[in-house]
Parts: sequence; structure tokens; C-alpha cells
Amino acid sequence: MSWISCALRQEREKAGLSLSELARRASLSKSTLSQIEAGTGNPSVETLWTLAVALGVPFSRLVDRPRRSPVRLVRAGEGLGTRSELADYTGTLLSAGAQGVRRDLYRLDIQPGRARRSPAHIPGTVEHVIVATGRALVGPLDAPEELRPGDYYSYPGDVPHSYEALEPDTVVVLMMEHA
Repeated sequence: MSWISCALRQEREKAGLSLSELARRASLSKSTLSQIEAGTGNPSVETLWTLAVALGVPFSRLVDRPRRSPVRLVRAGEGLGTRSELADYTGTLLSAGAQGVRRDLYRLDIQPGRARRSPAHIPGTVEHVIVATGRALVGPLDAPEELRPGDYYSYPGDVPHSYEALEPDTVVVLMMEHA
């Protein structure tokens, strides 16, 4: 079993949900959910976000292993990246909030083409983004902003929002705060 399958089962059981109930809340088939928990499915970033929202937990709880060392180095191009099915977008969790800290840090590698549309995350989520390279159109669907290297933008993550690269090899640093 993969870390994701174990974490998913643990969070589902902690929430006291059956496979059927979680599948219903996430609008997934029970067989798809069963495959993911068995470690035989390969969930996209969209599927994992949907499951995290249905469970009421940060995305990082499903994809990041707890660490014992306070030191962590993730070199460019390394780390566990989760690909999108709907856009040329890969999100790599760089740091999950420690116990009691509800923030996660990601590196987003985005290519021009289709925008990555994200459904609302758990209530109270706030996203903070800084463009490292390239240009991107980022933010709530009704108020996206064009960002250039060094620009910072903060917006509610508990409403539908999107990320769209306007130049090749756009890199965005995303910090998510969870209420």
C-alpha cells in the first residue's frame, strides 16, 4: 500500500465514514475509492483535493508522511509531485504544517494551455501565492490577477479559483492556511 492509500483510510476511519459514505460525499464511485485505498489506483490532484474536502482535512494529510527531523531539503525537480488530469499542472508539497499548525507550502509547476480550476477547499482556507518565474493568472474565478515574478497575492481558498500559466515554465509558490 502507498502512503496515500494508508493516509486516506486512516482519515476516513478517523472521521467515522464508510467507503460508501465518503464516495458519496466526494462524488466518486465506491470502486474508485476502494482502488485508491487498496493502493491500486493512481489518483489525480483533483481526486485527492475532492477527498480532502469531503473529509474536512488539508490536502497535505493525504500526501505527506510525518517527519521526525526538523530539517528538510527539497531540491528543484524533486519531491512528490501530484499531476492534474485537466491542465499541465503539477503540485509538489514542500512542507505540511506541524501538528496544530494548519498551513502547507507547495511549489506549482504550470505550463500554458488549460487553466487549473480548483474547487473550494475546506472552509476558512486562505491561499498566498508568489510567482517565482514566468507569469500567471491566479485567484478566485471572479477576481483573478495577473502576477509576475516577485508578485504576491492572497485570496480565499474556500471559493472556486484557478491557476493559469501565461508563459512556459511558470513556477508559483503557494502557501495554504487552514482555519
